[in-house]
Amino acid sequence: MSVKHPIVAITGSAGAGTTTVRHAFADIFRRQGITPALVKGDSFFRYEKPEMDRFIEESTAQGRPVSLFGPECNLFDKLEELFATYSKTGGGMIRHYVRDEDDARRFNRAIGTFTPWEPLPEGTDLLFYEGMHGGVAAQTWTRRRSSPAHLAADFRDRRGNGGNGVNAAQYVDLLIGIVPAVNLEWIQKIHRDCAKTGCTVEEVTSTILRRLRDYVHFIVPQFGITDINIQRMPLVDTSNPFIARDVPSADESILVIHFRDPKRFDFPDLLRRISGSFMSRPNTMVVPGGKLRLALDVIFTPLIQELVEGRRAKRRP
Repeated sequence: MSVKHPIVAITGSAGAGTTTVRHAFADIFRRQGITPALVKGDSFFRYEKPEMDRFIEESTAQGRPVSLFGPECNLFDKLEELFATYSKTGGGMIRHYVRDEDDARRFNRAIGTFTPWEPLPEGTDLLFYEGMHGGVAAQTWTRRRSSPAHLAADFRDRRGNGGNGVNAAQYVDLLIGIVPAVNLEWIQKIHRDCAKTGCTVEEVTSTILRRLRDYVHFIVPQFGITDINIQRMPLVDTSNPFIARDVPSADESILVIHFRDPKRFDFPDLLRRISGSFMSRPNTMVVPGGKLRLALDVIFTPLIQELVEGRRAKRRP
């Protein structure tokens, strides 16, 4: 963690809704006159798409399924290196993964490829990461054999404690988890992937099953060390996500927002500003699903201001 060069990370699995939250934070940065260094998690994929597809297919055929959630397909060490360097110097090396036609035009490269590594722009106020591994802290490169409960406890203990493995989380000043109810997450993935690539529900289901072990070991434990979790819960039947005809809308959902350190927040003021919200526990706030952008603005604008004002005060001669 760093006062001079703070890091904010949004973490959640693919399709969880981190991109929506990223857009909301872009509005906060614009209104507050903050210049962020923007980093997307797919910049740290280990392979470009053709090689990634081949590696996953060959590994699965050999009986050792791998996924985009795990260390075999990601450069966790490079991500930790970036966080460590930025927290010390405000710099670091980054590249971009070309995701779509807009990226292809912007970078003049084929979809599914990387741009060359290059330095982050100078003079940024904070680093803002959005992706699947902002809070990753994996002890080894090998697949863990411990139980999920022990693994989660290990991740909690390791935030800020260093250790012999990768621990990107120790450098993050504000870690935010985006966590839909798992059935809702699967519904969103099925509908998104089928609409985007024309694949079948069966094919997406196969991907979900292949990723499940890595999801338990490398995605879920991050939510035990986040500063704030935002979990979207549907208010309609999602008991069988594989036959759901549509994705529950925002108004058919609620947001369960968990605060790691509730003493930092004025909950009566938050409840007053977000109508329809209530406290279900001393550290948990429930908000109508359609008020996500409002909740993000009300909750996080003061936290971002605090980080940036601390940075500016520290740098003042």
